[in-house]
Amino acid sequence: MKLDNFDGQICTLIMPSAADNTPPPAKCSATGVDSENDRDGEDLFVPPLNFAMVDIGIFRSGFPDSANFGFLESLGLRSIVYLCPEPYPEANYEFLKANGIRLFQFGIEMCKEPFVNIPEETIRKALKVVLDVRNHPVLIHCKRGKHRTGCLVGCLRKLQRWYLSSIFDEYQRFAAAKARVSDQRFIEMFDISSLKNTPTTLSCSRR
Repeated sequence: MKLDNFDGQICTLIMPSAADNTPPPAKCSATGVDSENDRDGEDLFVPPLNFAMVDIGIFRSGFPDSANFGFLESLGLRSIVYLCPEPYPEANYEFLKANGIRLFQFGIEMCKEPFVNIPEETIRKALKVVLDVRNHPVLIHCKRGKHRTGCLVGCLRKLQRWYLSSIFDEYQRFAAAKARVSDQRFIEMFDISSLKNTPTTLSCSRR
């Protein structure tokens, strides 16, 4: 089964079939191979690159692969917000179908300074999906979990009334040496006024 290429729409929602009876994938050990001797029979879960909890019911990471499926299954995800324009890999899509996870795709092109074009309206629409508790637990991811994911989470932090210094500290912790001034400028200038009345259960403490 092949997914259609991103067709320029802001978001593509892919609904797994409720009638699909494909059994869920086996949980993976830290080595990616099932082992009866792992911690006396306990499964070892491998999180994706740059995985972290953003808030209750919201997670972030880099692109998960098959070694991470057991870990993702343990989160009980309802949705994934995918921030890349490339089609979702077949193996990942089958995992979503098997676990009843919805895929929201927002095709943000990877960009490098100084030619930067971060689509504000796309970030705004992705935020609305993330803020909707009906989609929780939700995982936000791009390729490495640094720039596109960092921008989205940074804008979410503005809604939570975090100080900019704290938002930038978090962004830089994940981006490390790849931190981009343009991303931080985008977060700083992002207008949250249209999202302030969006229903949410997120914490709103200043940091």
